[in-house]
Amino acid sequence: MQAVQITKHGGPEVLTLAEVPRPEPGPGEALVRVIAVSVNHLDLWVRGGLPGLEVDFPHILGCDGTGEVLAVGEGVNALSVGQAVLLEPGFTKDHDSELVRLGQDNLAADYGIRGEHCDGFAAEYVTLDARYCLPMPADLDPITTAATPLTFLTAWGMLIERAEIRKGETVMVLGAGSGVGCAAIQIARHEGCRVFTSARNAEARALGIELGAEAAVDHSDPNWPNEIKRLTGGAGVDVLVEHVGPATWKGSLRALARLGRLVTCGGTTGPTVELQLRHLFIKQQSILGSTMGPRSALPLILARLAADVYRPVIDRILPMAEVRQAHQLLEDSAVRGKLVLVP
Repeated sequence: MQAVQITKHGGPEVLTLAEVPRPEPGPGEALVRVIAVSVNHLDLWVRGGLPGLEVDFPHILGCDGTGEVLAVGEGVNALSVGQAVLLEPGFTKDHDSELVRLGQDNLAADYGIRGEHCDGFAAEYVTLDARYCLPMPADLDPITTAATPLTFLTAWGMLIERAEIRKGETVMVLGAGSGVGCAAIQIARHEGCRVFTSARNAEARALGIELGAEAAVDHSDPNWPNEIKRLTGGAGVDVLVEHVGPATWKGSLRALARLGRLVTCGGTTGPTVELQLRHLFIKQQSILGSTMGPRSALPLILARLAADVYRPVIDRILPMAEVRQAHQLLEDSAVRGKLVLVP
């Protein structure tokens, strides 16, 4: 079978479509034919090399996707051959820890993400623990749905679990054209919040409005926090979803209200930011870190996708053989929503 592999860190040129043996399911596992896999910024970071992350080469990328169950191993009774499933991005080695039992698996010390901490889903066939194959509603398109698990789970973790947004609050979502941004706008709007968003170009700002934002600003304009304060009657926003990093950090803190919560899942423009402590403690603001979200949220996310409450935003669908182009497009910020690869 074919799989997207890297044998060293580097640019898109290190991506290869390699021939590898087709796996067989062991006890408790399922063999899945991959229908589609999405491309995330995490794929770019793993490919380029992350400080502190040791990757065993050759390494298969791909954090999330969808597929069809072809066979199951001994002891698997909850899946059937031919069933369409969502391939969950997160996993834990200890299935019986207290956090896993509480439905908070993403907080567990041994939590990992496919394609980062183990081989991923960018292949024609994969095997994985059957518990991480989530049956999909029959009316969901498996190709477009492949774009949703990691980004919607990340946005859910930021807004519902960490920031604990409440109806009537004001929420600013940076990066309307990004996968996390598209998901966060829809989640916050559905929870009854007033939503504002940002993007560097007019097309992405229009997308943010279409998804439910009340207004969209250009975060490359240094005065964007002033516009957000004007829109909120001078108060600033209660919650700010930050995943851009150094390029927007100072503006994000300026746009945050007194008692506001800034929640971040990383930074596409770098890992290091500056912080004025006096502003933080005088305004009694909170800065929250967030990694992914609990897998217990996935059934509800899928149900809302099936009911058209949420929708995936797809920039384009490419053959898996064009993975280098996909990585380059995402690296060049030339993507609105998500890229999906099909074997």
